[in-house]
Amino acid sequence: MSSETKSSVKRSGSLSTRCLAEAAILVALAQILSYVKIYQFPHGGSVTAAMFPLILFAVRWGLKPGLLSGFAFGALQLIFDGAYAWGWQSMLLDYLAAFTPLGLAGWFRGKKWGVFAGTVVGCFCRFLIHYISGITIYRILVPTEVLGITFTNPHFYSLVYNGSYMLANTILALVIAAFLYVPLRKYILAQDLTGHSPQ
Repeated sequence: MSSETKSSVKRSGSLSTRCLAEAAILVALAQILSYVKIYQFPHGGSVTAAMFPLILFAVRWGLKPGLLSGFAFGALQLIFDGAYAWGWQSMLLDYLAAFTPLGLAGWFRGKKWGVFAGTVVGCFCRFLIHYISGITIYRILVPTEVLGITFTNPHFYSLVYNGSYMLANTILALVIAAFLYVPLRKYILAQDLTGHSPQ
């Protein structure tokens, strides 16, 4: 094995270790932030800064690591916040499936404005999962009153209920990204990992 190949293998192993370490730190940070609720909705869902660390990790490391970190966070949420699950279907959709798509932000790795595009795409896909849960599982709550409005249509109920906290979470994540983009630009664009300029 040539010295160049050995160096490449060593660097690859070093990056894998760093990826796992950052995943552990940022998923743990997301879990901690999930307890700091700006607003808690009555039937699950809250406004927190928890999504940003997951989006940041995905943008730095790419699609597959991002999806896995989202799934890991969903599993932690299910274990520690599972009181809002209505049966195994809700556990699957509202936790394991819902947080995994935040990793889709990894599609925008290395892109100049990737953290912003990734936030919108990841949050929108998470909203879609919650919307599906709302029109299939949580339709039993209709008719119900939320935010002073009585809903009789599960599709409209799910759109307004899940859309309200997901829109707030998306805006919050975008604001955090904007605030941190300049001081952490090199880190967000993963230039410390690749040494390349943003695409």
